[in-house]
Amino acid sequence: MTRNLALFAGVGLLFVLTGMFQSWNLALSILNLSLISAIMALGVNIQWGYAGLFNTGIMGFAALGGLAVVLVSAKPVVEGWDAAGPGILLGLFLGAASIAAAIFVWNRMAKGRARTLVTLAVIVAGFFLFRGVFDPAVTAVEAFNPATAGNLGGLGLNPTLAWPVGGLLAAAAAWAIGRISLGLRSDYLAIATLGIAEIIIAVMKNEDWLARGVKNIIDLPRAWPVPYEVELQQSAGFVDWATRWGFDPQTASSIIVKLVYAGMFLVVLLAIIWLSERALNSPWGRMMRAIRDNEVSAAAMGKNVTKRHLQVFILGSAVVGIAGAMYTSMNGQLTPGEYNPLRFTFLVWVMVIVGGSGYNWGAVLGGLLIGWLWLIVESLGPLVMGGIVAGLSEGPLKAHLVDSAQHMRLLTMGVVLLLVLRFSPRGLIPEK
Repeated sequence: MTRNLALFAGVGLLFVLTGMFQSWNLALSILNLSLISAIMALGVNIQWGYAGLFNTGIMGFAALGGLAVVLVSAKPVVEGWDAAGPGILLGLFLGAASIAAAIFVWNRMAKGRARTLVTLAVIVAGFFLFRGVFDPAVTAVEAFNPATAGNLGGLGLNPTLAWPVGGLLAAAAAWAIGRISLGLRSDYLAIATLGIAEIIIAVMKNEDWLARGVKNIIDLPRAWPVPYEVELQQSAGFVDWATRWGFDPQTASSIIVKLVYAGMFLVVLLAIIWLSERALNSPWGRMMRAIRDNEVSAAAMGKNVTKRHLQVFILGSAVVGIAGAMYTSMNGQLTPGEYNPLRFTFLVWVMVIVGGSGYNWGAVLGGLLIGWLWLIVESLGPLVMGGIVAGLSEGPLKAHLVDSAQHMRLLTMGVVLLLVLRFSPRGLIPEK
């Protein structure tokens, strides 16, 4: 316990030193992103640490959480709805109904060529019916003012409500993916989930009616109860308070906003840790660890391994979806192009491995530490590289080395991962 507290204190000291020697705005920005990363790491730890599921599609569930913020909090585009909003909903319903009809036919008919032909006929007929209704409606919606709209918008509600909705959306996608993929071997499961995540990102980039695709959704409303910086700066009481304590009102307003976000994220993180700890130490948690350690023995004892895998896959994905919604609501915009496997999948895996898989507090420590390293190296990299090449004469080599300093974050992550795997292969806080 003393060692664990010392590790957390050391990570906390890193954030304090960042605020003292660089800026508190930067330190709080890194802290907020690290808290979100820690929540994502908890989601991955639920899947891998509890049940041994190797999910490499984390970015897809995070993106679905971000999409939930748009669907819940963006202002509705009335003209888009008037143009063909009901047509899009009808097309989606017909597509889902076609899939359901094909599944019904496949399950009801006896095995044989007739079942295959009838199921194929239902799928083909449903596809053409779906495209016949859906495509004209999409064209009509995207034709309205594509420079600033071209989509249906959202419900115009507070983005804080989108956080649980993001978890539900990711959980629904995880259920559909798990029904297809969880019967695969672990390496095939990793490939399948990565491919499905790429499909999710591709859909978000290309379906402009949904969230404007690569044209992005900007100016999403601020999550409640986080104030706007401008509102604070226009408050005479706040300006007097900031001036009295020797702060610039503009800087102070930014710090207050980041502190409110940090408090909200910390509450969510602690709530998920509390629920995860209770689940892990319950009979359900012991059963999941038994399945993780030996699936054959657990199945021999009467446990439905596939069903339990689906259960934990949905729970972990829901946590990642909540974190994705928090990330988008903090940024105030949805940018599908920024979701890439390096940042939103493999970096989260590094957090879990470095912190210690199978232990919730280890995943949190890894999220905070690696989140700090990943972001601080971006600002310290040019300074460090400038000192290294200070003795070189001015020229293309020196300029190239300084310009390539941002790649030091990849080197840093690799070195940290190698050191941890060498000297503490079970992570900084290993599972008990």
